[in-house]
Amino acid sequence: MRIALVSNEPPPYRIPVFKLAAQEPGVEFLVIFCCRREPNRLWDLPSLEFPHAFLNERIVTRNGRYIHNNPDVVSVLRRYAPDMVVTDGFNPTHLYAFAYAALARCAHVAMTDGTDASEKSLGIVHRAVRRIVYSRSQAYVAASEGGLRLFGQYGIAASDMFKSCLCADNSAFDANMSDAPPGEKRYDFIFSGRLEEVKNPLFAIDVAVSASKKLGRKLGILFAGAGSMDNALRAHAAANAQWIDAGFHGFAAQTQLPSLYRSARIFLFPTLWDPWGVVANEACAAGLPVIVSPNAGVAGELVRDQQNGFVCDLDVDAWAAKAVALLSNPVTYRRFSEASSSLVRAYTYRDAVDGLIAACRHAQGAPRAVMQTTGK
Repeated sequence: MRIALVSNEPPPYRIPVFKLAAQEPGVEFLVIFCCRREPNRLWDLPSLEFPHAFLNERIVTRNGRYIHNNPDVVSVLRRYAPDMVVTDGFNPTHLYAFAYAALARCAHVAMTDGTDASEKSLGIVHRAVRRIVYSRSQAYVAASEGGLRLFGQYGIAASDMFKSCLCADNSAFDANMSDAPPGEKRYDFIFSGRLEEVKNPLFAIDVAVSASKKLGRKLGILFAGAGSMDNALRAHAAANAQWIDAGFHGFAAQTQLPSLYRSARIFLFPTLWDPWGVVANEACAAGLPVIVSPNAGVAGELVRDQQNGFVCDLDVDAWAAKAVALLSNPVTYRRFSEASSSLVRAYTYRDAVDGLIAACRHAQGAPRAVMQTTGK
């Protein structure tokens, strides 16, 4: 079975999945990337130890998003002659690959990190494109339960859906690597991610300040990440220095992240939009309770309200109250911490590969149907 997967760029959390997929018995696996790295990414990437190809980069920026338009994907696919094509998006490049699969009469697998929540505001044209692609696909791969619900909205049968979770290297973040009790950790909170408006880092400072006032003591918050809001964030932290001790690590390499998470007690994830949020996987693997907005795909799945964290609307006082409940009650904190470590064990690279390969095997045996009109 020869599989070609078309993706925007090589994200660190997918690279181990691609490596394992290429090692599957009876599988030849090629990943075709639109670019080496999108302009807003500072990832430090491991070596790509799997067959791959980089297309000639053609990126257009529109409304803060990067659109890839690489016609040469067709020539790469022709040379490789796959049995099936997997596309994980709807950029022009993905659509060229989908068209190749249709014309070559090879199987197509639609893969998405999106969810019913993250795509609820899509316009008519975007939805129409998805209907066309989904109607001519043989299998569907989602990263989450929200993604499966999204497929269901297009009339896709549950038997054609598969899950390939997004995950981190749980063993690298293992909370057992540190025996320091919660009370001895340097920071009360950690925010990890790009310092951009969509990630809502200023909100994290406001939560820390409010929690400090409620507890009557100064609290520490660590920011691990870089971005355009760095200066504004530092200024906001300085203006509230009587309440919080803010640390700014800057961009953190993957090897640095485990110790950063383990230096804090609670992970704050106040994102305005995130189809999933692998940072939550990292935090849970490090044994941190997570307070997350409903805008992240992990909310209600990996992060479960009142079990290993709180799913809370973006209200500063409400978040501060939840944080205080954890910081002031060691028994509750330990229960949430242990639940995080337990829940994240279901999210592994092996599980992600198994879901992807199962979808491809399913697609291999599925008929190459013409345009379906039964709700898809």
